[in-house]
Amino acid sequence: MRVVAKIGSSSLTDERGVINRSAIASLCDQTAALRAAGHEVLIVTSGAVSSGVAALGLASRPTDMPTLQALAAAGQPRLMEVYSAELGRHGLVAGQTLLVPNDFVNRRQYLHARQTLTRLLELGCVPIINENDAIASDEIRFGDNDRLAALLSHLVSADVLVLLTDTPGLYTADPRTDPSATLITDVRSDDPLLAVDASGAGSNRGSGGMASKLSAARIASWSGVRTVIAKSSQDDVLERAAAGAAGIGTTFHPHDRKLSARKLWIAFAAATEGIITVDPGARDALVNRGVSLLPAGVVSVQGSFEEGDNVDISDPDGVVFARGMAAMSASTARSVAGKRTSELPSDVHPEIVHRDDLVILP
Repeated sequence: MRVVAKIGSSSLTDERGVINRSAIASLCDQTAALRAAGHEVLIVTSGAVSSGVAALGLASRPTDMPTLQALAAAGQPRLMEVYSAELGRHGLVAGQTLLVPNDFVNRRQYLHARQTLTRLLELGCVPIINENDAIASDEIRFGDNDRLAALLSHLVSADVLVLLTDTPGLYTADPRTDPSATLITDVRSDDPLLAVDASGAGSNRGSGGMASKLSAARIASWSGVRTVIAKSSQDDVLERAAAGAAGIGTTFHPHDRKLSARKLWIAFAAATEGIITVDPGARDALVNRGVSLLPAGVVSVQGSFEEGDNVDISDPDGVVFARGMAAMSASTARSVAGKRTSELPSDVHPEIVHRDDLVILP
């Protein structure tokens, strides 16, 4: 079995950003146990920025991007030092890998990243993975390590993704404000919960929250990967979640429909820069015939996107039913909206969104 385990900043560091060594030691102990049982483990770790705050003695976590990126550069090696030492107690070697979104969107980079991670596993290493926060563009980034972990699960064909956090799982309501909230233990692939937009971030030490974990669960589900959200401080939580034990957080079961890494990024992990509204005929053609979006079916274009940006596609009632990567800018799309292909200028692409870059949303 191949397991991807993601652990958040709030589980790895305290309020000052000091690394919680016992938390990493526990994770590494469980990783070693899984390895001894014949399984492979990849760890997606947060905490670089938080540990950078502590390393540089700052009173609080800054908010400006240049400083956050500098803190990530200072904190990442301190995290790796602890992981290397704790895995080393078990005779295991940590292999740091820093990824960026292009590693999942670009086919060549995707294959290269998969080759590297596969070889690390073959050599007996435990890959320790994080986003390359120190140089990641503010416009093109994962946004949080939950999404990174879900995309990674697709990349390495994982069997299970375990999102370790400071909460026991997904509740029917916010348990901090609603005493009647109960833990949801199972979410099936066709459950409406997979479309819920849970609000709010987690602690102020991390970038994720339950919303990002639900998004990650959607990505993993559409990759055919079982996902578990569980509290990191539970005894043997990683081992029990990987084994499918009952009572361990919230389990999201895999979907029978699987998307490519590129389409997963388009559908769930990238921000959109505009909305294209289409008529009912175009909606029917996109949903039921799997065609490209042509100018003839476009009613209106909102936003200021450029070629290669992601856009939402909605019906006349404003319901977003698809997402795609634009093959032209917003200004060009507006100029050709409603026109037949034969009416387009010779220098204009015939499709606004090609079918290979379009995903019908659940």
